[in-house]
Amino acid sequence: MEKYDPEAASRKLKGIIGTIVFILLLTFSLFQLYTSIFGVLTAQLQRSIHLGFALALIFLLFPARKKNLSKNKVTWFDILLALLAVVVGAYWPVMIDELVNRVGRLTPVDFSIGLAAIVLVLEATRRTVGLPIMVIAALFMAYAVYGPYMPGFLAHRGLDFDSLIQTMFFTTEGILGTPLGVSSTFIFLFLLFGSFLEKTGVGQYFNDLAVFIAGKRIGGPAKVAIFSSALQGTISGSSVANVVQSGAFTIPMMKKLGYGKEFSGAVEASASTGGQLMPPIMGAAAFLMVEFIGGGITYWDIAKAATIPAVLYFTGIWIMTHFEAKRVGLRGLTDDEIPGRREIFSKLYLLFPIVAIMVLMLTGMSVMRSAIWSILITVVVSAIRKETRIGFKGIIAALVDGARSALGVVAATASAGIIVGVVTKTGLGLKLANGLLDLAGGALIPTLFFTMIASLILGMGSPTTANYVITSTIAAPAIILLGVPDLSAHLFVFYFGIIADITPPVALAAFAAAGVSGGEPLKTGVMSSKLAIAAFIIPYIFVLSPQMLMIDTTWYELIWVVLTALSGMILIGAGIIGHWLRNLFWYERVIAMIGGLLLIYPEKISDIIGLGSFILIIALQLLSKRKNTPKASIAS
Repeated sequence: MEKYDPEAASRKLKGIIGTIVFILLLTFSLFQLYTSIFGVLTAQLQRSIHLGFALALIFLLFPARKKNLSKNKVTWFDILLALLAVVVGAYWPVMIDELVNRVGRLTPVDFSIGLAAIVLVLEATRRTVGLPIMVIAALFMAYAVYGPYMPGFLAHRGLDFDSLIQTMFFTTEGILGTPLGVSSTFIFLFLLFGSFLEKTGVGQYFNDLAVFIAGKRIGGPAKVAIFSSALQGTISGSSVANVVQSGAFTIPMMKKLGYGKEFSGAVEASASTGGQLMPPIMGAAAFLMVEFIGGGITYWDIAKAATIPAVLYFTGIWIMTHFEAKRVGLRGLTDDEIPGRREIFSKLYLLFPIVAIMVLMLTGMSVMRSAIWSILITVVVSAIRKETRIGFKGIIAALVDGARSALGVVAATASAGIIVGVVTKTGLGLKLANGLLDLAGGALIPTLFFTMIASLILGMGSPTTANYVITSTIAAPAIILLGVPDLSAHLFVFYFGIIADITPPVALAAFAAAGVSGGEPLKTGVMSSKLAIAAFIIPYIFVLSPQMLMIDTTWYELIWVVLTALSGMILIGAGIIGHWLRNLFWYERVIAMIGGLLLIYPEKISDIIGLGSFILIIALQLLSKRKNTPKASIAS
């Protein structure tokens, strides 16, 4: 985990410093709960205090270099940075009256604090999230200053240093902007909710439930990985964390039954990455979408729209692993390896908090109130049985762990705020959108393709929240200019930003899975991309057919879109794996791939031809009496 996920590479502190960090983490969670229950402070106060807590904790917990991690000692320099972070976080609360009165005019002290805030945010981001997002944020600020020297359509009048500092820390358009605002309210509470769920043992229960449901089927362990990761995704905010938590259980199981190292890792990586696409949390991006799309859209609108694409994504991986298991002849688990029915049903109550939070939001309760009530419900539900009971110590541990899990998100959203601030001030989003449209000749499909490439590149090495902020401000406007609904456009870039986690060369989730399986990382990444082929197709479907997102549709249209999409994925899966009812000949694989793509394109003629291909492939297999069928492999 520490090797592939910077957010996990933190010090294990003891003694006085360890106690101070423990108290700070606990206080951080209590502050967030207090403001959520009794009323959020004004934007600048809520966000600056939230930022100050996180920055101070990051410099105490995360060393400047990974090689210093084993020492577990805080250097004097890190203590100095932590103290400076406290000053930066406290500056708005202490000086708010003066800052409001002299809005737009910076004193030397203001300038110094604003500059310190930018430097601290960038360094905290590098330590917790990694170098890529820090470099992107720094390049955006350079672009803001050196705009007059930029070539072609990228040129702008530029910002002086005072204006840059003013925007970045003394308005709500920079570091203290919308991304950090969402982090300081919705995201923190949902991470806290996930922490409380973990204390009840729900993560292990997800694994047991997955084994019970899917374990006996053909290629059972792979399907367990898919089902378990889909469940973990409802509470997880990280692809890499999901890989390590689920993969430590599922990957050895797959290898034991005959799956190769790369294939085992690829199944887990593709499934775990899909957890970011599964409501309700969606890697916390759903809450950002509410703010970025606006126009009265609610969190429930986004969760509802994302449900069918997420289910189709996991269905696509299920189809691929099923065909591969049949091709290779891998068995499922035996009765001795499956948890008992009584054991599974006796803990079914652990799922109640997840159901409760969805029901509460569906009834119109605010996201924050829903999260708070769900945390309380989790504590109450955990008390039903002794082995799941949280208790007072467990509650304290959940509060501390929840705050710790939020640190990387705070740093990422603060850096994302820098990017959004530059885009807003310079109009870069519209410039790039027009550039993409010119490159694509104003046609929808080429624009979608170029936007996909841009989102994959921008998403490499970035956490979910920062990933979405970058892609939605830079890539999404190009699609929206062509008349695509805002929700479809935002989900399109979100999907491809997430899939960057398994797309080589920077495939963090695939590399983490390879670390668990012992496979070759690049091969695991390539295999993951093949298994997750649905993720490269589904976004095109819901842009071309918004009915899949339940936008202005009837039940008939929705069912037809879903059925044709499923049929298309079955054909594409069979074509890639080279097996269905039997191994396929090369020409059958070609027909399957073409038919699958035609079914995905939402036109009557293409659907008719695609369904004809579907029927033809089935007929060829059923009518074939040949005993020696060709061999196929997912690697071919």
